[in-house]
Amino acid sequence: MTPTPRPGVLSIEPYVGGKSALPGQIKTIKLSSNEGALGPSPRAIDALRKAAENAHRYPDGGATALRAAIGKRFGLDPERIVCGAGSDELIALLTKAYAGPGDEVLYSQYGFVMYPIATHAAGATPVQAPETDYRADINALIARANAKTKICFLANPNNPTGTYVTAEELKRLRDALPPHTLLVIDAAYAEYVARNDYSAGIELVDAHDNVVMTRTFSKIFALGGLRLGWAYCPPNVADVLNRVRGPFNVSAPAQAAGIAALEDLAFTDRSRAHNDMWLPWLTQQLTALGLKVLPSVGNFVLVEFPPNGGKTAAAANAHLNARGIIPRAVANYGLPNHIRITIGTEPEMRAVVDALAEFMK
Repeated sequence: MTPTPRPGVLSIEPYVGGKSALPGQIKTIKLSSNEGALGPSPRAIDALRKAAENAHRYPDGGATALRAAIGKRFGLDPERIVCGAGSDELIALLTKAYAGPGDEVLYSQYGFVMYPIATHAAGATPVQAPETDYRADINALIARANAKTKICFLANPNNPTGTYVTAEELKRLRDALPPHTLLVIDAAYAEYVARNDYSAGIELVDAHDNVVMTRTFSKIFALGGLRLGWAYCPPNVADVLNRVRGPFNVSAPAQAAGIAALEDLAFTDRSRAHNDMWLPWLTQQLTALGLKVLPSVGNFVLVEFPPNGGKTAAAANAHLNARGIIPRAVANYGLPNHIRITIGTEPEMRAVVDALAEFMK
């Protein structure tokens, strides 16, 4: 007899990240993973170098200084913050802690693919609610919640669509979910949003004992390679996460770089201003080429191509690849007619537009 994994594990389709290289291409433009266009803060880089000198020491298992820095930056109680190796780890830990065989985990149709992966790994059943116009449908989520629903994941803004739900809609969802259901608001792209009706969900966490907000250092802080994320939780959920996480789940270099990145407000502002300029520019340029671009509040756009003929998403992806440009194909999200393009530097954005203009002729 060979070892048999628990039910659900073999149902997982392994996560495949955005490509970083292309065969035969020495120099590429990587726009497949929504990484920060300007790279990390120079202060974060300096903190990494200094942290290397003590690489033989275990990190602070409680990430005390990092949690204090997060709390100071966002006005939160550090005792209710739990740090992880990216928000991916926190999503997996929450699912492991609150769902299992016989339970259901609810998420939106084009939500982050880590939600069903974490659900299957816990032995629970993923339940997908359809979206309307590539946007989470609150009524559809509410309609599918029941006594078995232990967690509802909602990415806001959503990846890969770039759409969001308002603070009012978020509250309506929370109020309509069963009291035993944990609402997890995945606000990985919150720092990019400048809409008056948007909320990352902090006030819902403060007001209720069944809401968690997760965040990441991989996007505007551009520290994806260090794997660093955090969750703001009710005290009861923070206690649970601290029981199930690894004792040293966040490395010392990641903690040091995270603190430095949080303190470099000018660099964060510069990164946001860059996105505020080039996100609408890319949207306008691609729209002028006759392409449909979904309105996005993140640091990426989702572009739709015709389903048939020579101008398909697959053909566009191949055309860009041939010119050393790597977007993200999103067929694994159920979007075979789309590609996602990260906002990069000015030369990278102009290269994308030039390549797609050539493609669309």
